[in-house]
Amino acid sequence: MIKCVILDDELLAISYLKLLCEQIDDVEVVKAFNDPKIFLNEIHKLDCNLCILDIEMPGMTGLQVAELISGSKKIIFTTAYKEYAAEAFDLNVVDYVRKPIKKERLIQAFDKAKEQVEVHQKKAFIEWNTNIGKTIILTEQIVYIKTSEIDSRDKDITLNDGTTIVLKNLNFKNLLEMLPAKDFAQVNKKEIIALSSIKVFTTNEIITTINTEGEHFLKLQIGDTYKNSLMELFGK
Repeated sequence: MIKCVILDDELLAISYLKLLCEQIDDVEVVKAFNDPKIFLNEIHKLDCNLCILDIEMPGMTGLQVAELISGSKKIIFTTAYKEYAAEAFDLNVVDYVRKPIKKERLIQAFDKAKEQVEVHQKKAFIEWNTNIGKTIILTEQIVYIKTSEIDSRDKDITLNDGTTIVLKNLNFKNLLEMLPAKDFAQVNKKEIIALSSIKVFTTNEIITTINTEGEHFLKLQIGDTYKNSLMELFGK
C-alpha cells in the first residue's frame, strides 16, 4: 500500500493529482500541502511512505525539500520542465514525472515505488514476541544471533549497543526469512552473524568485531554445511 503526501504550490495541480491518485489501486493520499515549510514541519508526524514533490516552488524548491527527507521517505518528482532530471536522479528518487501528468505514467511511477517500499519494509525490521513483549527490532541494529542456552526454541539477539533480546519460540529457518539475505549469514547450527560484524574469516573460523570479556573479540566456528554459502556471499 502506498500512502503518499503531495506537495505543490498550485492548488489546481494538487486537486488534479489527488483525482488521479484516487483512481489508482493501493494508493492513498494522506495529506496535501502547498507550502514547503508547513510540509517540512509536519511530514515526519504523518503515516506515509512516499512524497510527491513539485520541483518549481517559490521560496524553496522540491529539490531542496527532497535533500531534507530523502533518507526517510521515497520521492517522486513532478515538473513541467526537463532540465531538472539529472539533479532529481542524483538524489536517488523513485521517479521523475513530467507535467501534464497522465494517469498511465503515474501508475508506472507508483509501481516503482511499491517495489522499493516492499523491499524496504521486508528488510528494515523484524517483529516478534520477545522476553519484553511483542517487539519491533531494526535489522540494521542486529550484530549477532545465537540459540538460547536456556531454551533452544528461543534465540538471543545481540544489538550493536550490547543489548540482548530473546526471541521466543522461533527457528532459524523462519528467522532467516525475515532478515535481509545480503546482510546476514548462518555460520553453524546455533549462530547467525551480521556480515557487517565480521572482522576476518578463514575457512574454519570467523573473528567478529563484537567485544567479549578480557578485551577479546567473539570468534565463531564455521560449520561444514555453511561454508559454501558463506563464501558465496563474499564472492568466493
